[in-house]
Amino acid sequence: MEEQKVPQERSSDEFDTDLEDMEPTNEKPSQSLADMYLKACGRTGAVEVKQLLRHQGPSLNLNHYGIGPLGAKALAISLLNDNTITSLELEDNSLKAEGANHVVEMLQSNTQISSLNLSKNDLRLEGAKVLYEMMLHNYCVKCIRLSGNRFDDACAKYFAEVLKGDYVIRELDLSLNNFSDAGGEHLGQMLAGNVGIEVLNLSWNNFSMEGAVALCVGLKANSTLKHLLLVSSGFSSYVAESLSQALKVNSTLVLLDLSYNLIDDQAVSLLCPGLAGNGTLKVLKLHHNTITAVGALTLLKAVKNNPKSALEDIDISTVVVCKAFMQVLKEVLERFPELVVQYTVLPHVSV
Repeated sequence: MEEQKVPQERSSDEFDTDLEDMEPTNEKPSQSLADMYLKACGRTGAVEVKQLLRHQGPSLNLNHYGIGPLGAKALAISLLNDNTITSLELEDNSLKAEGANHVVEMLQSNTQISSLNLSKNDLRLEGAKVLYEMMLHNYCVKCIRLSGNRFDDACAKYFAEVLKGDYVIRELDLSLNNFSDAGGEHLGQMLAGNVGIEVLNLSWNNFSMEGAVALCVGLKANSTLKHLLLVSSGFSSYVAESLSQALKVNSTLVLLDLSYNLIDDQAVSLLCPGLAGNGTLKVLKLHHNTITAVGALTLLKAVKNNPKSALEDIDISTVVVCKAFMQVLKEVLERFPELVVQYTVLPHVSV
């Protein structure tokens, strides 16, 4: 797929961005966040959220309060010069792109917040443009959660462009969005060039074959990712060989979650050469796929034949195993006593 450059327009121009003009002046340095917030609500006309008035500690959790764009503006004003909050939770607040823009503008002045949750705020393409601007100049936010924001493939292009070569963001959650094959290709290119992300959640998207393969190609070139979550993301036997090739080369991945996909016994067979050559993967989740006892046995033999295996947890808890599996498991546990394998066994099957 030919790479398209992301337009360089500044989405913040589309919104009312006058936080500094409305910032309370001549305030005492010792004034509390609650006092600053009450004053900001008075200036903006926003309805105050009582939870914030009772808040204590470095993590401010305002999830599910229906804050909206105007409430986000009042909150942003009160946090402009705050030096106590390091984690800001704003999930499910109907912020939309306008509210997200107020938060992003606040982050230009506030350098204390390192974790930001904007999940389920209906951000869509306009919100993706706002976040593009934030990430372009970001040196502080290391964890950002953006699950369930109706981001599509056009949004993926923005994220991919700004995150190529990025070294600041360590954890990124883009689950429960509307990415498909084109989005997978953009994000795969991002993975190949990113040098910071350690935890990436792309679960509950629909990458299908081309997008999933592109992600595997990106994983093969990546050198920092430790946790990759791909729950219900369209992975099947068509993708297994590409994933196997990535696992042979990748030397940083510790957790791989492929639960609730379309992985069958054939896919397991294709995946096993990669597992047999991998020495870093510790947790592999494959529950709620279409694997049978045959695939489970194939998987276990691959672990047995890998003397450098680092696996500590294999979750195939929805697979009913056979007696041959139990026999091989005994041998595997003798070699790797720390390994935990989750499976289902019929009452008449015993070790």
